[in-house]
This record gives sequence, C-alpha cells and structure tokens, in this order.
Amino acid sequence: MTRTDEKVGYLPSSKDLFPTPKLAADGVENVLRILEGRWKLVILFHLFGGKVLRFSELEREIPAISQKMLIQQLRQMEKDGIVHRIVHHQVPPKVEYCLTAWGQALCPALDALLTWAIERPAEPTGHEPAP
Repeated sequence: MTRTDEKVGYLPSSKDLFPTPKLAADGVENVLRILEGRWKLVILFHLFGGKVLRFSELEREIPAISQKMLIQQLRQMEKDGIVHRIVHHQVPPKVEYCLTAWGQALCPALDALLTWAIERPAEPTGHEPAP
C-alpha cells in the first residue's frame, strides 16, 4: 500500500524556494515587475473564473482606461504569460482574451491580498508588533 504523503504532491514551503532574504526580495521584485501598472490587476479580476472577453467588452468593463493603455497592459501580460490572446480571422476582426492557467493561479493570492486589506486596523500606528 502506498503512503498518502507519497501520493500527494506537496508544494515546497517558501523557506525551500527562498532560503535567504535576498532571494525572497528578488522574487518579490520579479512579481511586482509582472503585476506593475495601474490597470493589470483590474484586468485580471475581470478575466478570473475562466472568462473569455472581447477587447471591446474589456473596454466597457473598465471605462476609465484608455484604449492605448488597455492594449499596452494586455500585451505586457501576454508577453509575461498571464493572458492568452485569441485572434479570430474574420471581418470585422474579433480578438478575445482569457487567462492562462498560470494567470488563473493568481486568483487565490489576490483574494488573500483583498482579505488582508479589508482586515486593516482603523488607525494603524505602524509600530505594533504582529500577534
């Protein structure tokens, strides 16, 4: 009989991935580079859950973003492997966007960030020790 721990592939802990503060800082810097930009997280939230949206639908969902900025942000996310661009060769042209599996895997991490932000103390002093 096979042991349960041999069947289940546990993810390595963050200590295994980033054994030193320097490596952890480099990892955070890389993540921030991929997600930097005012609109990337907003675009991601609109695409979570396996949604496939046309470019025009994304424009309507995010009215404050310019067309040029939306194109730039989508191109960067496509280059980074977060978003998949689907081109339908027809007239008029039809382009759709969806998240890659790697992009969809961001959902739990971003949910955790939202939860963290909601739990913010009313008046943080910045000098209180963590519980």
